[in-house]
Amino acid sequence: MTEFKSGFVAIIGRPNVGKSTFMNRVLGQKVAIMSDKAQTTRNKVQGVLTTEDAQIIFIDTPGIHKPKHVLGDYMMKVAKNTLREVDAILFMINVEESIGRGDEFIVDMLKNTKTPVFLVLNKIDLIHPDQLISEIEKYKDLLPFAEIVPISALQGNNVDRLVEVISGYLPAGPMYYPKDQISDHPEHFIVAELIREKALHLTSQEIPHAIGVNVEKMLREDDEKVKVEATIYVERDSQKGIVIGKQGKMLKEIGIRARQDIERLLGSKVYLELWVKVQKDWRNKPNFIRQIGYREDEY
Repeated sequence: MTEFKSGFVAIIGRPNVGKSTFMNRVLGQKVAIMSDKAQTTRNKVQGVLTTEDAQIIFIDTPGIHKPKHVLGDYMMKVAKNTLREVDAILFMINVEESIGRGDEFIVDMLKNTKTPVFLVLNKIDLIHPDQLISEIEKYKDLLPFAEIVPISALQGNNVDRLVEVISGYLPAGPMYYPKDQISDHPEHFIVAELIREKALHLTSQEIPHAIGVNVEKMLREDDEKVKVEATIYVERDSQKGIVIGKQGKMLKEIGIRARQDIERLLGSKVYLELWVKVQKDWRNKPNFIRQIGYREDEY
């Protein structure tokens, strides 16, 4: 009988290299939000993958970047602390981009770790196969990588192979979570993230990262329907106007798209009610950051 293995695996990389896309691909369900904007992931999102022989708890860390506010400091602290508590580290890069300062900063962070580090070259679907070898050559001497695995998180190419490789590095251990559980986050958190994803996507470049979401109430009214009340927070009155949109059209569209994902998550019909409020400079207010769901023990 094969010995059951389990362990924790951190996904680290510059913003927008595809960490959340990878997480969602592996789990087959959305737990980490995706956006074309950098620094989308703010909290430490844990996704749980259970196979016949192993349980892998993936930790999707905030993208490494230079902090510009208290929330940014928090995000960096979360990323660094995560590296101390895992069995393997996936250093993910975007093969379309050249090595940048963010990559160099991550390499410096990882130089003293004794934890196995895998180089994961993502977005291989966007380059010609002949380019892949040269991309690997650019990185392979930066660190003594335990493994080098090219993937496409979006298309799914080689993702199963990466999971297989990771499992080989995990220690023998218990099943930490029930086999049908895919995240350690409460549903309130994931629902808030789904709403924030739609708001980020629909407001495009108009509102950078001034959007925060707090689920005020989530109540199952009967066997078939869940009522969700949530507030979208922005930092300026002008941003509030953008999120609401002309005659409320933007807010309505955010609600429609978020509700579809929330219904898939909860397996029930959802009545979603959204408000928009201004909380000036909220990203620099520790108390408010904790209030809308960022874990105090990680702050």
